[in-house]
Amino acid sequence: MKNMDAVEGESGRSHSGGVPRREFLIGLAALGAAALLPQARSAAQTGAAPIRPFRIDTHHHFSAPGFVAAIRARNTGQTPLMEWTPQKSIEDMDKGGVATAILSISEPNVWFGDDAAARQLARECNDYGARLMADHPGRFGFFAALPLPDVDGALREIAYALDTLQADGVCMMTSHHGKYPGDPAFAPVMDELNRRKAVVYSHPSRAACCQNLLPQGSGLEGELVQDTTRAITSVLFSGTVVRCPDIRFLWSHGGGTAPYITSRLSGAAAKLPKGLIYELQKFYYDTAQAFNPYTLPSFKKLVPVSHILFGTDFPFGAGSASVAQGLRENGEFSASEMRAIERENALGLFPRFHKT
Repeated sequence: MKNMDAVEGESGRSHSGGVPRREFLIGLAALGAAALLPQARSAAQTGAAPIRPFRIDTHHHFSAPGFVAAIRARNTGQTPLMEWTPQKSIEDMDKGGVATAILSISEPNVWFGDDAAARQLARECNDYGARLMADHPGRFGFFAALPLPDVDGALREIAYALDTLQADGVCMMTSHHGKYPGDPAFAPVMDELNRRKAVVYSHPSRAACCQNLLPQGSGLEGELVQDTTRAITSVLFSGTVVRCPDIRFLWSHGGGTAPYITSRLSGAAAKLPKGLIYELQKFYYDTAQAFNPYTLPSFKKLVPVSHILFGTDFPFGAGSASVAQGLRENGEFSASEMRAIERENALGLFPRFHKT
């Protein structure tokens, strides 16, 4: 039997850029069984039944073979993504009580200057995500990658991913080579997503403007958060949230800094008939990297609990068990609020996971 590293390296051997389905299934079956053994032994030793996973992780990354090749060739430094395997996701989910992870690629997305190549890589990522979803019923969903800033390619991929692959929404970067989601160039994409009442999950990217503000690229983590704020500002000040009221925006990392600088966003109010706070509270936000005791009090004061979703940022960060523990130990949420954040709120957006 092939190990997982070997399997992931064999790109170009199936319609989705992955490996033959039979070998893929064999490998995952063995790995899944291995992942369950330690939990089973622990339960047998203590006499306790294993806790049934129930959480839904809306910020959980995966890597198709072609995406790994792209980021490795460009030396992005994202080792966790390069070393990701389905087994690692399932192991972390089992440890952290996660029933379902909604998969997405991370930055720098799939466009590197060539529209045709970006379309091909987006298709590979989406076919691979759909295959993981099919091979692990209930354990995975996925947000479709789009080859932006190629608008025509993005529109074609939206139709394919949502209609054929049954993706749970789309993944947009906070910016695509200098263009933010409210940019007029992206209006056809946003209008189509609004027509479909789609969930638009947004992940921060290394903005074209600001990658080298500090020596040796230091401070990247803070800059990623700032790009989320710029994306939120873009859809507010452009009026996109008013023109496209049926898009369900899901922002990473607690919405960047946007929930904490509301007075600085008040200039958008002229384009927002229902007001700035209404629009900010209409958005959804995940908890990835945003569950510390300094962030949560003001975050909770602005954002309705019903619009906070559990997110881990796997394979980055400390893992799903640590995120769950951090949220509970901060004491900001009651038991019923925690249940909503960890599962029920996500079911409002993704009702097909009711059975997981």
